Amino acid sequence: MGSHQKEQKAAVLPPASGTTASIRLHRSNILAFFRAFDSLLVICVLWGTLQPWDTPWSHTYTWLGVLAIIAFVFFAESNEVYHLWQGFSTPALAHRLTMAWAGTALVLGAFAVAMELLASINIRAVALWLTLTPITIISCHWLRRFVLARFRQQSSQRRIGIVGATSLSQRLTAAIGNLPWMGYQIAGYYDDRGVTDDGSRRLGDDQVRVEGNLEQLKQAARNGEIDMVFITLPMAAERRVRELVQDLADTTVSAYLIPDVFSFDLLHSRLTGIQGIPAVSIYDSPLADQAWTKRAFDLAASLAILAIVAIPMIAIAIGVRMDSKGPVFFKQSRYGVRGEKIRVWKFRSMKVCEDGENVPQATRDDPRITPFGAMLRRTSLDELPQLFNVLGGSMSLIGPRPHAVAHNEFYRNHIQGYMLRHKVKPGITGLAQVNGFRGETETMDKMVGRIAYDLEYIRNWSLWLDIKILWWTAFRGFVGQQAY
Repeated sequence: MGSHQKEQKAAVLPPASGTTASIRLHRSNILAFFRAFDSLLVICVLWGTLQPWDTPWSHTYTWLGVLAIIAFVFFAESNEVYHLWQGFSTPALAHRLTMAWAGTALVLGAFAVAMELLASINIRAVALWLTLTPITIISCHWLRRFVLARFRQQSSQRRIGIVGATSLSQRLTAAIGNLPWMGYQIAGYYDDRGVTDDGSRRLGDDQVRVEGNLEQLKQAARNGEIDMVFITLPMAAERRVRELVQDLADTTVSAYLIPDVFSFDLLHSRLTGIQGIPAVSIYDSPLADQAWTKRAFDLAASLAILAIVAIPMIAIAIGVRMDSKGPVFFKQSRYGVRGEKIRVWKFRSMKVCEDGENVPQATRDDPRITPFGAMLRRTSLDELPQLFNVLGGSMSLIGPRPHAVAHNEFYRNHIQGYMLRHKVKPGITGLAQVNGFRGETETMDKMVGRIAYDLEYIRNWSLWLDIKILWWTAFRGFVGQQAY
């Protein structure tokens, strides 16, 4: 009888005939309100900064205000300011808001210069507006979180039970501790599995205190002692998770499943969905949706650099021709984005033009290097022709340095994740180069270090990071002890 009742009870859970279950992206109407509120603040602060100088409002300030709102919304969306709002700590949110407004300020400056508006606006008032706006926006959101945290500490705490004494549950606890305005209170960890030496199944009691087993969790949920349950069991525990979720249907708790995707070596992972089916990318490209941004930066910056170095490049070409017999340019096969072969341009710095299955790396006092070529290699001036690769689209200004095909085929068999560096276009300079991994990699440890920086770059790519690397390259990326 009891078994029959349970089957009847379970039968009402699947969706009705003709419908398909799906997972909707969590959206909060409050985020739409804050988008509108921040836009209103932009205009209000502009109006307020004009008052001390008795500057009348004009169509020029209307255009500046409207453009500021459009640009700020664009950069805020690019920085995910209004995505997963509750998941950002206050310092992280302040940083994202500041970067969004910095991009807005650059757009406004370019617009004012292009439209010759500097003579028709109050420069001091506009400068004060550009300074006070991000401070005002950040202060308003900090005040909101402060008041909300105080309110929920007094009257609206939500008690959370965490299933699984794992490293993921510890990470979740730390994250919750950074969100006091959410009003979450950890009721305890629940796990009935044995402790393993390596911690792959459950952490030891000295690392986390377990309140009870899963039966005690279910009883606490039925008694109303817990409001929310977060399940952090490993993905191998699918059967246990399914049984627990079914049993929690007999309670009023809100249950959340947190898949342990962090057990993988994630590369620019992101959450997406296909018609309500959630998907977490493991090895994704950071440029899947923003390739045009990086391409626009590459074109603008490479053209500007070429305008500066055109005459020096002509002088270098003459020097190469006079130093030794052979072509001025040297083209070598490399792997580009998605592992496709490309032809990379360089000024010839050796007496030979090797390109095949066996290409030895350049070493100190390498007899193949010409006297003039040695100087080019030490200063990276031999890389300048790769600006044409950038213009052609096979390379980027910033990215993992391309290796000879022969080196690629060797290292991909010896370094885990080596080929993931080809998720983006190779670059003339990169994060590894400005951190000392430039030139010969005569040991496996040096190549591992270079690849680690390449993958870090891909995980954390942003246009701002590209600008910083380009800046660092100008001061410390052209020379180095390993460059020869």
